[in-house]
Amino acid sequence: RSEIKSTNKQLTVQKLELSDAGVYTCKYGSHEVHTTLHVFKLTISSDGHFLKNEVPDLTLMHSSSDPLSNLGVTLFNSNNNIVRPETENKFPHKYILNLRKLEPTDSGTWVCHIHSDSPVINKNISFAVKVLGFQNPDSERKYVTVDSTVILSWHLNFRKIKWNEGFTGQVNWKQQGSANPHELLDFNVTAQGEQHETKKSSHFLFEIPETKPESTIELKLPSVHFNHSGQYQCQLAYRGRHMQSKIELVVMKVSANPVGPLSRGAKTTLICQVSGPLPSNAHLRWERVNGTQMDIKNSKQQEVKLEVDVNAAGLWTCHLIEDNVRKISVHYRVEEVPVWINYVVTGASVGGSVLVFALVCLCIISGISWQRRRLRAKRMERARQLLLENKTCQCQQ
Repeated sequence: RSEIKSTNKQLTVQKLELSDAGVYTCKYGSHEVHTTLHVFKLTISSDGHFLKNEVPDLTLMHSSSDPLSNLGVTLFNSNNNIVRPETENKFPHKYILNLRKLEPTDSGTWVCHIHSDSPVINKNISFAVKVLGFQNPDSERKYVTVDSTVILSWHLNFRKIKWNEGFTGQVNWKQQGSANPHELLDFNVTAQGEQHETKKSSHFLFEIPETKPESTIELKLPSVHFNHSGQYQCQLAYRGRHMQSKIELVVMKVSANPVGPLSRGAKTTLICQVSGPLPSNAHLRWERVNGTQMDIKNSKQQEVKLEVDVNAAGLWTCHLIEDNVRKISVHYRVEEVPVWINYVVTGASVGGSVLVFALVCLCIISGISWQRRRLRAKRMERARQLLLENKTCQCQQ
């Protein structure tokens, strides 16, 4: 691994190892020149490949004839900002630095600056840090309405950071109120960056979009049901380590009881309901479009169902409000029965009453007539019995 250039007597040592450190002496006649070679070796745990929130360890090995007591080490991240180690352990020939938890934004080229005044050392060692993760937050909440279409997306950064390792993952759904997760799909990404997804559930109605943004895991619910609510969790797995990002789906629906147009003098109850618990900073609100302040009703804190009584036609809207921001709104139009239908209904009611009265009278008359015929038949039967017993019949003058 070494050679000497004959022209200027330079010694070149390639692929330095820690054992190459020491004092090198050049002799020429009676002259001697000594130089000390210091060799540093920097290693990073997991070969610089991490998942979000993992803590890397840096080990700086130093090999020389004499330990350096005043050696300083400074770390710079990919944004050229100084990184302070959480802990730092110094030994005669070794430095061990434990860093803070990593974020995907920490990916890039880091620099370890080694400096010393005596002997003079001013050396930079660069190394790569790659943090695989989601560009989504760890947890987010998504509000949708019944029968709407929704696409749940998880954006990965493996292409952005040029991740050259394979990893796998899956998407699970845990229904609201259920403790058991249900696997929807799994996926794998090869070291060449090829992405493959496989649908695992045939009972849950969802689709895997054919076209989607690069480095994205997506599933599509073409028609949301009220029981589709719950947690949708995307999990990554790399060398036995895991990380995850979840989307909580909250579904809203509105209904009326009774259903249908309002007849004159009647009322209906409008019901607005969400599928799961709301955070403390969220609530429901019913309000009539172009109505007054009296036509507004708010739910109590963390109440998931809100009802309002309505006795007139109009357009009503239920809002889900979080931090005074309307996250989702659903309209419900209350209609009145047309006037002519009211007259028809009234006429039908009167006619029905008359018909019922006539039927009752007919039944009474028929019953009286039937009772009379029955009594007459009984008298005739009794007369026959008397004739048969007496065998004679005397007529009175």
